[in-house]
Amino acid sequence: MTEATGRVASAQPRGVGEASRFRGLYILVLAAFVGIVAGGTVTALGLITRALHTVLFRLPENTLLSSQPALSPPWLALWPAVGGVLMGLSIILARRWRTRPPVDPIEANAVHGGRMSFRESMIVTAQTLVSSSFGASVGLEAGYTQMNSSLASSLATRLNLRRNEIRTLVGCGAAGAIAAAFNAPLTGAFYGFEVIIGVYSPSLLAPVIIASLAASLTASRLGEPSAALDVLHLTALRLSDVLPFLALGFVAGAVAIGIMQLVTLLESGFTRLRFPPPLRPVIGGLGVGAMALISPEVLSSGHGALHTQLAAPMLISTVALLFVLKLAASIVSLGSGFRGGLFFASLLLGALLGKLFAFAAIGLGLSPHLNPELAALVGMGSLAVGVVGGPLTMSFLVLELTGDLGITASVLAASVMASFLVRETFGYSFSTWRLHLRGETIRGGHDVGRLRSLTVGPLMRTDPRTALQTMLLDSFCTKYPLGSTERVIVTDADTVYQGIIIVAEAHHALAHSSGDAPQTIDGLARYKDFMLLPSMTAQTAADLFALSGAEELAVVDYTDRRRVIGLLTEAHLLRRYAEELDKGWRDLTGEPG
Repeated sequence: MTEATGRVASAQPRGVGEASRFRGLYILVLAAFVGIVAGGTVTALGLITRALHTVLFRLPENTLLSSQPALSPPWLALWPAVGGVLMGLSIILARRWRTRPPVDPIEANAVHGGRMSFRESMIVTAQTLVSSSFGASVGLEAGYTQMNSSLASSLATRLNLRRNEIRTLVGCGAAGAIAAAFNAPLTGAFYGFEVIIGVYSPSLLAPVIIASLAASLTASRLGEPSAALDVLHLTALRLSDVLPFLALGFVAGAVAIGIMQLVTLLESGFTRLRFPPPLRPVIGGLGVGAMALISPEVLSSGHGALHTQLAAPMLISTVALLFVLKLAASIVSLGSGFRGGLFFASLLLGALLGKLFAFAAIGLGLSPHLNPELAALVGMGSLAVGVVGGPLTMSFLVLELTGDLGITASVLAASVMASFLVRETFGYSFSTWRLHLRGETIRGGHDVGRLRSLTVGPLMRTDPRTALQTMLLDSFCTKYPLGSTERVIVTDADTVYQGIIIVAEAHHALAHSSGDAPQTIDGLARYKDFMLLPSMTAQTAADLFALSGAEELAVVDYTDRRRVIGLLTEAHLLRRYAEELDKGWRDLTGEPG
């Protein structure tokens, strides 16, 4: 029996090693499958939206909604309001089907280990499809990423994959969605790294890149690939050329912050005026329709308008008017409850902002040779960075759309400035800002779920040594001699927390007491106002330890009752916290344990 046991024991590590070796290949196959599905779903959703645009807005064949010079007949401007009615009905129905706000890919990866609800994601995708199809000034990219990340999460959960593998596949789903939407695999991959997963690591490179390539190739096979931007070959490698774009990056960052704040202000305004949530999209749809009568370029995401703006010179008054209208339409759409994202809208707004910046710089004589087309591309990337996040994502998008490395260098410089300003002064992208308004503190896709699940309850000792506050000092020292324990929790007769006594200090006080009158231990108790709760996270507990200066703190049931239920040492807390940090880092980077 000993020999058989030895053979089993010696064979087990080899099997485990082979399984680990082939597991990486298994994840690559799943990533490729996720990418193929993403290419198919993005193509299908895009075709449905364009077909609805053609039917609802009476578009000529092979034309885009936002490239129309005018709405004819004018009553077509009522379609966004009709979409608002449908959105209101969906809000009413969704309230019956779910009890919490839908979890997007960033929140899923940061808090829930990549787990998403497929039903919630279907609702979000359907609402996004309705919003964009009926002309609300939002993009489909939010629906693309929601749907495909959820599909990837559901697949990984059904296959009982590990936490880090689920998070990786969620990133693959989002990366494939963006890659298919723009026919830009590098853009999709870095969107997955920077925005969804939250970090780049060599172990994540292969699955995310494969998913992006598979999605892009699938979408190009199934439908018409996105056309590259038709711009002249422009370079901006000299320092004198790049410097104005650093200023443009700061301006774009400030505008991005303004957009996020204005959406929040509009939502707060609807709440203060007590408009029912199902009615808000109808009001927003009427507002967007009114703006579309002035310029149809504000409708939907703005693909046609972006190509028009970059392909032809425009008067400054025309550019300024469209910038104001598109900005207002996007804010009204999102603030009134339409579902969608600002990914593509921020690209169009950035291009318009870049042109306005160039006109201003030329008019003021600050940069007389600044090219408005180049400024439009730089503004496009930098404003999108401020709203969406991901400087490398937007830089690669411009590179893949234009094929010009010189333009990309300028975009990267401006994007870094925009990202710096937003992060240092505001701290959130549009997606994480929306989560912040719900009470979350997530700033990206970094996995904080492990640390949030690490609470005081499982870490505390449930058998702490206690003493009544009325106990005499000599009796206390007799019961707890030096070396028996370091600290004792003081309570009253009802086990209500009254502080902590350091045993060595009690013996020192007894040795130096006059002995004239019996002394109770109550006067020696420390940390009376510092206590832990079993539901506190490890981070909150560590902050409380640092604030109090204590090495051990009592754990009480409730702050009002203060009945002692345990004791926690700072050393044990920090050791467990470090272990979870290490596990979280391995999950984040995809490294094996």
